[in-house]
Amino acid sequence: MPLSWLTTHAEIVLLSFLVLAAAAFLLQQRRSPQSTAAWLMFLIVAPYFAIPIFVGLGVRKRATGPGALKMRKINDDDGLNNLDRMLRAYDLPGAVGGHEFTLIDRPDHAKKALFEMVNGATERIDALFYIVANDPVGRAFVDALTARAKAGVKVRLAIDRLGTLFPPSKALKALQAAGGEVHFFSPLVQRPMRGHLNLRNHRKIMVVDNDTVFAGGMNVGMEYLGNGDDVWTDLAFTLRGPAVASFDDVFASDWDGTGGEPITPAPIRQGDGTTFAQLVPSGPDLRHDGLHDVLTNTIHRADHRVWIATPYFLPTDSLAEALSIAARRGIDVRLMMPHHSNQRIADFARGAYLRELERAGCRILLFEAGMMHAKAGVIDDTAYVGSANFDVRSMLLNFEDALFLQDADSVATLCDWFIRQEEKCTEGMSEARALRRISEGLFRIGAPIL
Repeated sequence: MPLSWLTTHAEIVLLSFLVLAAAAFLLQQRRSPQSTAAWLMFLIVAPYFAIPIFVGLGVRKRATGPGALKMRKINDDDGLNNLDRMLRAYDLPGAVGGHEFTLIDRPDHAKKALFEMVNGATERIDALFYIVANDPVGRAFVDALTARAKAGVKVRLAIDRLGTLFPPSKALKALQAAGGEVHFFSPLVQRPMRGHLNLRNHRKIMVVDNDTVFAGGMNVGMEYLGNGDDVWTDLAFTLRGPAVASFDDVFASDWDGTGGEPITPAPIRQGDGTTFAQLVPSGPDLRHDGLHDVLTNTIHRADHRVWIATPYFLPTDSLAEALSIAARRGIDVRLMMPHHSNQRIADFARGAYLRELERAGCRILLFEAGMMHAKAGVIDDTAYVGSANFDVRSMLLNFEDALFLQDADSVATLCDWFIRQEEKCTEGMSEARALRRISEGLFRIGAPIL
């Protein structure tokens, strides 16, 4: 009997210690009040369930150890503008000229650019994608990598494990047999306290020969690079110039996070193009939420326009308030997203935000020509394009990236694309009955719980 009592006492003490440790860790993280309150309540009410779930899902940042992102400085001037100076304050590379930037808005053009880069590689190919699908496009991409590996090119391919649940396994084995390296980011089973199930690598980056980058919102699969009527509207880009080194740094960090051998940084190459650009990554591999904070600040400072294109719209309270205030200040705020996306729950959850923003004066543009997967924005004389959705998961959880463009020609290119897509949109939210509005409000309360 005494031994049983001591065992029970030890279990209670251990459980209390674990709950307090988890709570202390939780309170030091930047989270929404809803998220913090929900986790604390879960830890108190059901600690036996909450603690293992917290170990698997509750860690939001992992900016130390393998995979922690450190980016090289590209220049040491005083900064191009307020946005540039703010990004540098977050220890991110500054805007620099000399880039050749090409926006790609057609799937056939994107596929052509991607495969030409692979087939033309002579030294190395570093590729990271959220999805490499087990379909004709995904298998052809891996086969092309295999051919270059057989030719002596150093090939590294990293794929998010949850994003690609069913990879082209046979093609990947052939790539490995040819000398290519394949690693999965955040496997479904790994050591504790990595927060692996909730921290997904949503970046899409390929760097070839330390010379050219292919990036943006497109994964490797039929939906993105196919030729049928059901292909999604999306954006990718190619880039040459100094910021290629920033993409190199991001890939090297993510490769390290998969357990790959450390990669020696390649030299920063200068260019003679006309584009001013800077890469802005975000995610658990950084101590801060620089992309989120800079977007919030830039929207607050906007002078005449804020145009956002995103497939999923579930903003943080800070971003939603910035958009609302901008619209009430008379800024031209346009929010473009698919009328019906491939995530119906996300479509429902966005309703309360969009109705409130529409009342504030924002223009809600619902894309009617199928699924729009592009992630881009134009804020005054700055534009961005990349992998980050305008939602709380992309801004505060996922590994993401956005290329900010600071020159007039590149900004005009994004503006032209936005205006062309606007022609395929209907404007305004439809009327909603009371029950739907109440349901949307409940979804909004729970949305920030990460």
